[in-house]
Amino acid sequence: MALRHAVLAALLDGEYSGYQLAKAFDVGVANFWYALPQQLYAELTKLEKEGLVAGRQVVQETRPNKRLFRVTDAGLAELEGFAASVSKPSFIRDDLLVKVQAADHIGTAPVIEQLEERASAADARIELFGKLLRQMRGDTDEEEFLRRGERIGPYLTCLRGLAFEQGNRDWCLRISAVLRGRRTSHEQR
Repeated sequence: MALRHAVLAALLDGEYSGYQLAKAFDVGVANFWYALPQQLYAELTKLEKEGLVAGRQVVQETRPNKRLFRVTDAGLAELEGFAASVSKPSFIRDDLLVKVQAADHIGTAPVIEQLEERASAADARIELFGKLLRQMRGDTDEEEFLRRGERIGPYLTCLRGLAFEQGNRDWCLRISAVLRGRRTSHEQR
């Protein structure tokens, strides 16, 4: 997947400025595609040149003018072609896992600390995903929302982000406990 497809998908909910798009990425899209704001602005420029998004200038009296972008029919066709293409398998590339891999040969105190920090960060994202999910479905029960909700794509990706963070947190806590327990038993010998 290219950044272009993530940007096009994020713009399906309406017109966004580059700033609003960066905020939308930060909250919802970042659980499956990370991009810096500078990358998003550059991608919007490319997409506009290719006719996949249309931008319009909004004149503001008390603030600098801004550009709002929306997906064009050509952009929607690009997304449809992308959706029809075969998806590549995902993979994990994580420096913390390299540290855990080496745990038998290095001091584990910093690794345990990093695992616990990551678990704490995952807890914060779990809370954020829960809040986002509740906002998206409103007063509707989740199963009802999944059956009849008007736009469930963002909800479904948010569910994946929630599951990822829960699994990440649980793994980090388990592995930090294992390493802590092994360190204690080795110290007792």
